[in-house]
Amino acid sequence: MAKAALSSSPPQENVDADFDWPSVVYSLLISRVLDDLEETTLLPERKMFYQFSARGHDLSQILLAQCLKSSRDAATGYYRSRPMLLGLGVPLDEVIAASLAKEGGYSDGRDIGTVFNFANPNGPKALPMCGGVGSQFTPSAGWALALEYRRGVLKECTKDNPIAVVLGGDASVATNGFWSSLTIATTLKIPLLFYIEDNGYGISVPGHYQTPGADIASNLASFRGLTILSGSGTDPSEALQLITSAVSHVRSRKGPALLRLTVPRLSGHSAQDTQDYKSSEIIESEKSSDPLPRLKKYLVPNMMADEEWSELEHKAKSDVHAALKRVEKRDVLSSSKLTRFVFTEIDKEGNPELQSVGGLWPEGHVYPKTSQNPAPEGPRINMVTAIRRTLEHELETNPKMLLFGEDVGPKGGVHAVTMGLQKKFGIERVFDTSLSEEGIIGRAVGMSLAGLLPVPEIQFRKYAEPAAEQLNDCGTMRWRTGNRFAAPMVVRMAGGFSKCGDPWHSQTNEVQWIHNTGWHVLTPSNAEDAVGLLRTALRGNDPAIFFEHRGLLDLRWSRRPYPGDDFVIPLGRAKLITSGTNLTIVTWGAMVDRCEEAVLESGESVEVIDLRTLVPWDYDTVMESVRKTHRCLIVHEDIAIAGFGAEIAAVVTAECFLDLDAPPERLTMPDIPSPHNPALLDAAVPNVDSIQEAINNIINF
Repeated sequence: MAKAALSSSPPQENVDADFDWPSVVYSLLISRVLDDLEETTLLPERKMFYQFSARGHDLSQILLAQCLKSSRDAATGYYRSRPMLLGLGVPLDEVIAASLAKEGGYSDGRDIGTVFNFANPNGPKALPMCGGVGSQFTPSAGWALALEYRRGVLKECTKDNPIAVVLGGDASVATNGFWSSLTIATTLKIPLLFYIEDNGYGISVPGHYQTPGADIASNLASFRGLTILSGSGTDPSEALQLITSAVSHVRSRKGPALLRLTVPRLSGHSAQDTQDYKSSEIIESEKSSDPLPRLKKYLVPNMMADEEWSELEHKAKSDVHAALKRVEKRDVLSSSKLTRFVFTEIDKEGNPELQSVGGLWPEGHVYPKTSQNPAPEGPRINMVTAIRRTLEHELETNPKMLLFGEDVGPKGGVHAVTMGLQKKFGIERVFDTSLSEEGIIGRAVGMSLAGLLPVPEIQFRKYAEPAAEQLNDCGTMRWRTGNRFAAPMVVRMAGGFSKCGDPWHSQTNEVQWIHNTGWHVLTPSNAEDAVGLLRTALRGNDPAIFFEHRGLLDLRWSRRPYPGDDFVIPLGRAKLITSGTNLTIVTWGAMVDRCEEAVLESGESVEVIDLRTLVPWDYDTVMESVRKTHRCLIVHEDIAIAGFGAEIAAVVTAECFLDLDAPPERLTMPDIPSPHNPALLDAAVPNVDSIQEAINNIINF
């Protein structure tokens, strides 16, 4: 593979004459008027709460936006990327409504006004931005991967060769997301443009603390599979030549490119930043690089009359102030709507209120029929086989489904769940990834936004920690974009004890993902439930975490006949394992069979409820049972402190207080990591004896 090509000067192709300069000027002037208005009026009057000026970054961003034309082009920016949004054509009222946190902005006031999204059905999209530095890189790689998949595998005609663009500041190239997406882009040769705006500072930290030599383009010169361009983002002609060249390179499917443009940050990091860390000489030098006067000098009088420039100045000011008057009359989002769009909502006619972008449902994907009644066939199979068979069937019926993660390909997964699937469906649909959980989940986000169904695997629950930011951002996406965007996916995540335990492979800690808004959390205890829950998640319209407990994958108790290719289990519907009148046990996952055995050995009349899903959890079934038995024991493998059992106990206490004959109790692991030695593990995890003892204590309270 060829090494990176480094260009410090723009190519000689002349694209200036035919460019839409009036549109560029107008967008740039709008951006400056907005910055001035926010800093001098809106922020001091506390009509807005966060302000990030884009002065100095603005010209090159607008030029970039002008080069994005396809309805499948997508750009992901960060908090200083508003000029790009203006260049893409976001309505001015929507821009100002976002700044004022009013209804009708990017998020209807749910999110910071500088965190943008733009669904743009007939043109290039701005994918949902996030507040975390560097979090934009891997979803952009996912969008680019999806473009290649739709072109190469689904054989969709894309004559305009759409691309993905990701914007980042020079400080963001120090993040895991940047390096993970760079690995994805260069190893898979996807149409992704890294657009790096180098203003020399990460808030107050100078560039040489972020990158050796303060020049990421120079440092990556030997990076294989990457074309690199570098130059000024303030000189109109040079910036345009570099941008058009970079976009053209990626659009022609020659591989990814990185474009580094030096720009001045003419204001502080945010409105509160006094820039005391900069010398007066540096500040003056930055002012001399202001692209606005450079643009005027470049265009007037050669390509534009001075009168036309003045008219655009007047129009920009007039349009902004007129839009402000309209937006100030808008209401703040009603508090009654604040909790909407955490998950897919169903309207009064029974139809889902679909997001504009993301997943299969908005594109009208039709699924095969389903049934909530199992149709058992064949012998009892273990959970590994049940999950594999379900994945295989869904891959057969859904060409937009892709399965990926570390070691899921020829090896078939470290737990053998995906064994044989790559051989049957090909490397394009079942594939290995580089060792980066952030890259695995981040790319899944972008692929889902681009209309695919990604099914990423996290090998062990603890390994999800590097992907926590991407998981959080994915879960909140529908809510924070006001149902404009969503990224439905199913994350297969193994965890829990097996033959032994340890702090790294045996963690459960489901409560973290319960607490991360927007995720369904599924915890099957047997092969039949695994099939039904997994199929429901794979055909759903929200992100779901499917927890594959290591101790259950081949457990004899968990084996069941395959319930059929149509079988689904509605989320939030618990299963009654045993009926009783003296105690309710609420449990899930690997504790279900232990609770059943303990009840049988105790001889007591005990009702055991397997929740099966923790988000949503079956509130009605639990409350009905507790009101009947007057006692409640919650058993789970996770530690006690702040575990999900505490939530259930709190709700039971509040809702059933007058019905209780004993206080609700929890039986859990002690507040320690999972121990390795099997004898220590058995002492830590609730077992049949400890559950039976808890049953006796509560009944005899």
